[in-house]
Amino acid sequence: MSKIDLKVEYKPLYSAQVKDFALVEVPPLQYLMFDGKGDPNTAPEYAQAIEALYSLSYTLKFMSKRAFDRDYVVGPLEGLWWAKDMNSFVTREKSKWSWTMMILQPDWIEKSHLCAALSEVVMKKGLPGLEKVRLERLEEGLSAQILHIGPYDDEGPVLKRLHEEWLPANGLVETGKHHEIYLSDPRKTEPAKLRTILRQPVRRL
Repeated sequence: MSKIDLKVEYKPLYSAQVKDFALVEVPPLQYLMFDGKGDPNTAPEYAQAIEALYSLSYTLKFMSKRAFDRDYVVGPLEGLWWAKDMNSFVTREKSKWSWTMMILQPDWIEKSHLCAALSEVVMKKGLPGLEKVRLERLEEGLSAQILHIGPYDDEGPVLKRLHEEWLPANGLVETGKHHEIYLSDPRKTEPAKLRTILRQPVRRL
C-alpha cells in the first residue's frame, strides 16, 4: 500500500521563501475545522481543538486504510486567525483573537466518514469539544505567503510589512483570513527554529 503525503502533493503550498513574499494559487481544499476565541496559550478551548483535530485525523487515516486501502500522512496543524481590529496581531493582543484550527484531509474523506470517526473517538476517549469539529472546504485562491523562522510572537513585523508595504506595492489587497501553517512541532522545537508559513488571500486592485 503506497502512502500519500499531501504536503508533497501540494508542495508549492507547503513550502515558501524566507526572504520575501510570493504569490501562490490555492485550489479548494478540505479540512477538519474547529472554531474558537482567545489566547491560544491559555484558552482551554484551544487545547480541546488540537486534541480533537488530531484524534479525528488519525482515526480517519486508519479508517481509510481499512475501508479504501489508501494510506496518507496526517498533515500539519494549520490555523485561520482574525480579529475586529487586525492590528491586534501586530501588537500580539491575543485575548482579542478568533481562530479556526484545522488539518488538511484527502478529497475522498467525506462527512459520513467523519461521523463514523466521531463515534469511534467518543467511545474510546470521550474528548471535550469533539462535537465542534466539522469537515469543510476552504477556497482561498490567489494568496501571498512567506516562511517565518522563529518564535510566533516575532511574526508582528512580518505581517506589518506585508499589509503596509508589500501588498500596496504590488497592487494587491487582502480578501480572506490570515492563515498559518505550522511545519514544526512546538513541543519538540526550540522557538528560534520554529518554521511557520504565513499566508494571506489577496485580490488584485
